Amino acid sequence: MDQGNDRTAQDLDDVGEYGLTSRTLGGLPIVNHILDRLGLTALLGQALGQALGEVDGRTKLAPATAIRLVITNLVLGREPLYALGEWAARYDPALLGLSDAEVGAINDDRVARALDALFDADRASLLTSVMLRAIKEFSVDTSQLHNDSTSISVHGAYHDADGTARAGKATPVITHGHSKDHRPDLKQLVWILTVSADGAVPIAYRLADGNTVDDPTHIPTWHGLVALLGRVDFLYVADSKLCSRQAMGHIAGRGGRFVTVMPRSRREDKAFRDWMQTHTPVWTEAARRPGPRLGEPDEVYATTPALAPSAEGYRILWVHSSAKAGRDGASRMARTEAGIAAIDALDAKLAGPRNRHKTRAAVAQAATAALAQARADRWVTFTIGQTTTKTYKQAGPGRPSTATNYREVLTTRYTLTADIDLERIAYDAASDGCFPLITCDRDLPDAAVLAAYRYQPNLERRHHLLKSVQNAAPVLLHSPARIEALFCCQFLALLLAALIEREVRTGMTRAALNTIELYPELRNCKAPSTERILEIFATTTRHHLHHDGALVKTFQPELTAQQQQVLDLLRLPATAYTQPSKSRR
Repeated sequence: MDQGNDRTAQDLDDVGEYGLTSRTLGGLPIVNHILDRLGLTALLGQALGQALGEVDGRTKLAPATAIRLVITNLVLGREPLYALGEWAARYDPALLGLSDAEVGAINDDRVARALDALFDADRASLLTSVMLRAIKEFSVDTSQLHNDSTSISVHGAYHDADGTARAGKATPVITHGHSKDHRPDLKQLVWILTVSADGAVPIAYRLADGNTVDDPTHIPTWHGLVALLGRVDFLYVADSKLCSRQAMGHIAGRGGRFVTVMPRSRREDKAFRDWMQTHTPVWTEAARRPGPRLGEPDEVYATTPALAPSAEGYRILWVHSSAKAGRDGASRMARTEAGIAAIDALDAKLAGPRNRHKTRAAVAQAATAALAQARADRWVTFTIGQTTTKTYKQAGPGRPSTATNYREVLTTRYTLTADIDLERIAYDAASDGCFPLITCDRDLPDAAVLAAYRYQPNLERRHHLLKSVQNAAPVLLHSPARIEALFCCQFLALLLAALIEREVRTGMTRAALNTIELYPELRNCKAPSTERILEIFATTTRHHLHHDGALVKTFQPELTAQQQQVLDLLRLPATAYTQPSKSRR
């Protein structure tokens, strides 16, 4: 028995050692397909002044190579810079545009120096070249563009991010501002993004100081888009901060077109709502979509022109949304109930033994604050009642007797009663679901104006990708130049993700497919997202069998029908996964 075991060991020694190496492919072939069509690798090399592979003794990793790696990671892995090397080591280096030596050279210091190089480079020319190539290569329709901003909250002091210029270039100021993340305790940056109405493809971005307000950003943003596209006839759509005399006049005065929503603070808004108290507008159905759940009524959008143009002479279009009307009524009811509950709770405190509101003015102030906190002060008021009780207290010390003197003590207590302003509720209910749009384009049909504004929420999807999927919120770099460069990478990663998503959806239209089986358990998906598209390839792996250091056999991945369908929609051959990777230099 022992001799048999010895012979087996000897036989294994004669055969030699076998080893199996596994390299993840994941979504890299898909990302590289879009990268190649954009020509991004060559453009990065030109912008950073170094061709791929040209490194000095200190760098050991070309800046263009490192920046491409950061962008690819943002699309696929979203790892922090210090973990970039470990992430890259799991993948086939050829698909990352790396040599084996460069994989071992990846660390956060080298990547950070590449970010410095990107900041110092002519990023404006780089982004212009990339976007013009994307628009041409992917036939992106730029006739309608949407703009919006969001805040990027950061943790830490960031004392160096004070706007000090680097080599004549401005750096962002990280400071407190109006937080759209509802985190006023954190410092922030402001991210301003413009996307197309054709697949919400990112077209341009700016990283602004944390205390930047939206109103003055639209004029420079519009000028930047004009310079990029070389024309002014595109439709510029933004939220209510665009509705200022200066911004609208600037765009319209130079031949541009805009659509935005008019804020409630404008006199034109109040005038129409006043008119609706005694008149019924003639609504024309402009759009309809099924209810969110089975059995619920359709959501209907109707339009009617305003009685008069805006103060600046622009066209106003009023819109009625059946879904918004329901939300407006439900919100008003909930806030009214919350206001009544707040007054009742305060009234109970006034009757308690530890009441601290001793004067009528103090009670009124507390009630006003309670209604404001419940956001019900528009529909709920209050009445202060007063009761005075008379008691007698012994005037001096000692045991009471028939000769004891007493003094009269008057105690005032206040009560609160909630009152509902029925007239104001009826006033608001008359215009539930209504909101006004304003545009300088007098020839655009009403339904087209509404459709342009209804596309605006698609821009929020890109903000979600930036802050949640790409995890841009925790900015760990403390150099403002590197932060600026990193957000340039974030923009390019957003562009790649949007183009992947758009290509799959375009492929579905081309193949006359309403859905594809993309969700778990092969459930149907109407609008595939890049995250889900890449997720189904996440475990795709290539295995290499070695014998004494020599390659014996390569085991290519076997693609599922689901994966093959996605590749067909992308017009990407399966050989991108089933043939050996070639160096991408």
